[in-house]
Amino acid sequence: MAGLLPSLTFLAALGAGLNAGLFFIFSVCIMTALSRLPAEQGIAAMQAVNVVILNPLFMLAFMGTAVLALLLVIGGFVVGGPARLYLVAGGLLFLGGTILVTIVFNVPMNNALEAARPDSEEAARLWAGYLTDWVRWNHVRTLSSIGALGCFLMAFRTA
Repeated sequence: MAGLLPSLTFLAALGAGLNAGLFFIFSVCIMTALSRLPAEQGIAAMQAVNVVILNPLFMLAFMGTAVLALLLVIGGFVVGGPARLYLVAGGLLFLGGTILVTIVFNVPMNNALEAARPDSEEAARLWAGYLTDWVRWNHVRTLSSIGALGCFLMAFRTA
């Protein structure tokens, strides 16, 4: 496994960077733009985003990076060396701050929004909270992905 670590680390850094960029653009642009639309239009647009984002390329970048992160955490404990702490920290940052936060917070909010009729009063109330809460957790995913990227880069540098 030691021979594979540099390649896995490089690929994990690429994946973490892709995820960081995706989450960053949602935090600083997309959600702000959607919040400026009437609630019905913002909800409908986000519902459409939540459908189209579940595509093979996104899943490869998202779940593929999660698999790499898990392998790097294991690798950090198995092979040790100067990159050990960076591998473990990067993997845990991605798995906890990106994957777990997505599963526990963002996906349930997306599911609740998907179930709402965009033109209903209930949806308008849901949307107001969604814009605040979803973005807050997206900031966590952004920072965690950036942190994982930094750790993977440092691990690659010291490997």
